[in-house]
Amino acid sequence: MLAWEAMMKPEAQATMGDFPAAWLGRQPYGPMWARLQARAAAIAAGDAPESIWCCEHEPVYTTGMRGRDNRIVDTLPAPMVRTDRGGETTFHGPGQIMLYPLIDLRRRRLGARRYVEILEESCMRTLADLGVAAQRRCGFPGVWTGAGKIAALGIRIGQGVAYHGMALNVCVDHDWFACIRPCGLGQPVDTVARHGVRLPDDRDLAMIWAGHLAALLP
Repeated sequence: MLAWEAMMKPEAQATMGDFPAAWLGRQPYGPMWARLQARAAAIAAGDAPESIWCCEHEPVYTTGMRGRDNRIVDTLPAPMVRTDRGGETTFHGPGQIMLYPLIDLRRRRLGARRYVEILEESCMRTLADLGVAAQRRCGFPGVWTGAGKIAALGIRIGQGVAYHGMALNVCVDHDWFACIRPCGLGQPVDTVARHGVRLPDDRDLAMIWAGHLAALLP
């Protein structure tokens, strides 16, 4: 039995510690972004609990508030959206799991840098469960393997509540990244599938990742 198989218990798929965690399937980016903003505002007002939402997106390119347009072709094969997160241009779409934690950093007395470290660590632990060795790269947010960047990171903090999150490349088609400089780096993009490991389905993998994050938060 692989490490992730032992972790997948039915009761672990709905609540991670104190967090309601949900797999939302495939979502269009715009409505999901609006949903994140609304929930973050409700958490800040004390009207909603923290949550961890996970999904896959319909194909879209996004860039951060101060991010540059890093396309290397005139016409992209999917829409481009400038969001309110940090970070540069990247792709979201099929074969990629999005982890969207909505976390009250102020209540938890967490600074932005430490929160980013926790996000990265949760991803590295998830990959370790799958048998994929990954690490941070100094000065570059996200998670890396020896073959390239396997997970991108970009967050927004408003009224002490963090939203947006991370994107893990599971089996995404590399052609989507060929027309941009992902995250402004112009370096290779890696996927979990390229490591030849056995994969759980997307929902189970997302819940494993959510479980690691919930365990790491103070």
